[in-house]
Amino acid sequence: MKSKHILILILTVMFTASCGSKKKTVTQRGDTPVRVSQPSTSGPTTRYADVVQGYINEYAGIAMEEMRLYKIPASITLAQGILESGAGRGDLSKRANNHFGIKCHEWKGEMVYHDDDRSQECFRKYKDAKYSYRDHSLFLAERKRYTDLFDLKIDDYKGWAKGLRAAGYATDRLYPNKLIDLIERYELYTFDDEVLGNGKRRTSVVVAQQEGKIHNVQKGDTLYNIAKRYNTSVEALQRNNNLRDTSISIGQAIIVEP
Repeated sequence: MKSKHILILILTVMFTASCGSKKKTVTQRGDTPVRVSQPSTSGPTTRYADVVQGYINEYAGIAMEEMRLYKIPASITLAQGILESGAGRGDLSKRANNHFGIKCHEWKGEMVYHDDDRSQECFRKYKDAKYSYRDHSLFLAERKRYTDLFDLKIDDYKGWAKGLRAAGYATDRLYPNKLIDLIERYELYTFDDEVLGNGKRRTSVVVAQQEGKIHNVQKGDTLYNIAKRYNTSVEALQRNNNLRDTSISIGQAIIVEP
């Protein structure tokens, strides 16, 4: 009977050791422990909206000066700069201060090569981004195919956005919508107003924000349901926000004072 107890004890020890050995093989691959990857905690990532706002703060003054000299809406120039350069984070803007993707045609200055429609195409390189903005103005002002744009009202950013694609500046059929969305999301049209001496819109936005009378457009919003919600009218919203029609975009700040 005693020998039977000893045998059971030996078998129990052997079984326990075997289970422990198997448990270890699950957590190792060869001699290297298997690690479970964890999200990086190195620090918070910068929101794209903050990057865009920083770009606007840096280049709005240059865009307004170009508008005074060449009659191109500052809102359009800024929106194109944001879109073409990835808000200053694109390869061409970093390597060549080229914010508008202008290629080397008839260019005698420095150059860089970058994959675009074809491999290693030639692009213009500038000492400072402000020269990229000036070259953008000259590019539009000196080419006949963009002549019709300068017949538009200088603050007609929607007409400019659509006209740029129609004139062949971009092949992307959504290019006008992308520009218009940027202009309205970040209220770039206020820079046009400033150049034209029409600062009323910017002042009214600041006052409305301070008084809590701003509605940020959400998905599904229309001017009609915003007007109904705030007990005002579509016409009043259009007047207070300098809207030419009923088009609005997500994230746009709308003054909703009755």
